[in-house]
Amino acid sequence: MLLWGLSYIWTKIVFKYYEPLTTVFLRLVISSIILLIFIHLFRKPRKIKKEHYKLFAISALFNPFLYFLGESFGLSLVSSTMSAVIISTIPLFTPVVAYFSLKERLSVINLIGILISFSGIMVMLFDNELQISENPLGLLFLFGAVTAALIYGILLKKLTSSYSSLTIITYQNAIGAFYFLPLFLFFEFDQFIQIRPNTELITTLLLLAVFASSVAYILYTTVVRSIGISKGNIYTNLIPGFTALFSYFILAEEFPFSKIIGMIIVILGVILSQTNRLTYKKNIG
Repeated sequence: MLLWGLSYIWTKIVFKYYEPLTTVFLRLVISSIILLIFIHLFRKPRKIKKEHYKLFAISALFNPFLYFLGESFGLSLVSSTMSAVIISTIPLFTPVVAYFSLKERLSVINLIGILISFSGIMVMLFDNELQISENPLGLLFLFGAVTAALIYGILLKKLTSSYSSLTIITYQNAIGAFYFLPLFLFFEFDQFIQIRPNTELITTLLLLAVFASSVAYILYTTVVRSIGISKGNIYTNLIPGFTALFSYFILAEEFPFSKIIGMIIVILGVILSQTNRLTYKKNIG
């Protein structure tokens, strides 16, 4: 979560040079190359079973492809802290997805937590004159990323029973880069070849590829295998805090009192929505 919190800062820095499609495409290509080299040097490559080809293709469609489309374009239009807060609502909606896909019961505490978090988002979205303080299109992209992440979580859980975290992330990043390739070539290649990379750009891209797209996802996949999606997603509550802290010191992002209060309300709502679930699992354990 620390690495993902930092990724919003790193992405904002890369956006000074490249557009969103170029940023994500290069991030995934570099990550895939590094992971493939690591696997061939230190691990025995694991072949994907034919019956899992479709599952890998569909899961990579939702993440990294659709998720990064939403997150990157949203982040290009919305502040890094607001983006992190919206992404942190993923665990908030996990019980809702579980209700419809797995027929898990939605408790009253889940519903109360959802309402509280939404009220926090509203506090952050509107200024003193009740005008939306963030770009509506950017917000739409970010909530699209949340939707993609929720569907991806269900698909990821199926893959963790057959493959290691390293194998899953390596193949998904490679497939995701393949999905982004035609968009990159058609929309942003001309702009890409006109940019002369400097030290800041190269360093930040490597940080995104190695730590945000490789290490963080491998750690997260390991967590999903060990404690499940719902409990694992709770830790995304930490992302806005990390992002806000580093945005203040690195990007000099301003924090009006309404954003601070709204962020606290969102996080409290998410925690509350998970309290009943965690207590129940502790009791039956």
